[in-house]
Amino acid sequence: QVQLVESGGGLVQAGGSLRLSCAASGRTFSNYDMSWYRQAPGKEREFVAAIAWSGDSTYYTDSVKGRFTISRDNAKNTVYLQMNSLTPEDTAVYYCNADLNPYCTGDVCYPSGYDSWGQGTQVTVSS
Repeated sequence: QVQLVESGGGLVQAGGSLRLSCAASGRTFSNYDMSWYRQAPGKEREFVAAIAWSGDSTYYTDSVKGRFTISRDNAKNTVYLQMNSLTPEDTAVYYCNADLNPYCTGDVCYPSGYDSWGQGTQVTVSS
């Protein structure tokens, strides 16, 4: 199992930017497709973005397209989520996910069940 540690969350004003990082250890990072999910208060966890192990495929939920960018550096065992033009609706705990075989279709990915999660990092966007 791979261990994941997220960082980079915080408080930002609407229209601002944050970059989240997720550092992986314990397994071969480059074998894993990586995703970001988020969970707002009182809501279910939802998919945000994903990137294939090679970095050549990405997926985004509709609400973040054009604002968020997922990337990875396999040499550093790290995946990033650059978030621009943030709105209060982006307020949530953001979780990193590592999966050998997620199911991705259209604009959403689903964990395989054989995946790992980080502890989450809080993102708060004030209006």
